[in-house]
Amino acid sequence: MSPIAETESTVTRFAPSPTGLLHLGHAYSALFAQRIATEAGGRFLLRIEDIDAGRCKPEFDAAIQEDLAWLGLAWEEPVRRQSEHMADYRAALDRLAAESLLYPCFCTRKEILTEIERAGGAPQGPEGPLYPGTCRTLTAEERRTRIATGEAYALRLDAAEAGRRAGPLSWDEIGRGPQVCDPLRHGDVVLARKDVATSYHLAVTTDDALQGVTLVTRGEDLFEATHVHRLLQALLGLPAPRYRHHRLLTDESGRRFAKRDQSLTLRALREAGHAPSDILPMIGLDA
Repeated sequence: MSPIAETESTVTRFAPSPTGLLHLGHAYSALFAQRIATEAGGRFLLRIEDIDAGRCKPEFDAAIQEDLAWLGLAWEEPVRRQSEHMADYRAALDRLAAESLLYPCFCTRKEILTEIERAGGAPQGPEGPLYPGTCRTLTAEERRTRIATGEAYALRLDAAEAGRRAGPLSWDEIGRGPQVCDPLRHGDVVLARKDVATSYHLAVTTDDALQGVTLVTRGEDLFEATHVHRLLQALLGLPAPRYRHHRLLTDESGRRFAKRDQSLTLRALREAGHAPSDILPMIGLDA
């Protein structure tokens, strides 16, 4: 890991979802964040991102802390669990709604795909075709009527209007310099659903601000998400941390480590007789 000049005010975090056991990629990410904070005399936080009640399990929450402690990591208590802070995300949603930056979307995934095909395609985002904005043009009366009938809907951010309100934005990416934020990069992203009262984007942006995180370290696969997070920070009047997106660990075939790789979980390695010191060379970190 290349040195990063930080100060005692540095606050980093490791924020896994308890949907499975930690693997070597998680170990790298956690140690990466913890080392930066420790070397600066700063603070290292652990956050459990458990907003998806259908997939997140208490046993995996416990396993995460057990594995991290085995690796020798220590974090500042208390651990923040997103499921315990839904009121914070509701307040953020309410603020955006008060600014007329949200709209209800009643489209199913099938309807969205059909509309994209009918239109002959849609602008592409990092994860595929962007939402075509079908429900953005509904009148206030149409929205009220459909909600009153109990029709399921999601709350989307009006990205174009949000971008106009926020103005030019950028973020500080360590190792790459200033990055220009594109408010339309992900289109009108979903910020909440009927069954899940917040989205990843809204929750992590809110959490990082409330926890005083000054440096967000995470995998390169989340680099593109920063466009959304920087926009939300501006709209909600939140401070903008610096970012450092690190490399992703892969196996010998070049495939990213995933929770399905049971033989490479920290628990499996521990049960196979490995010591914490064995993990460091496996993930390319020095002792």
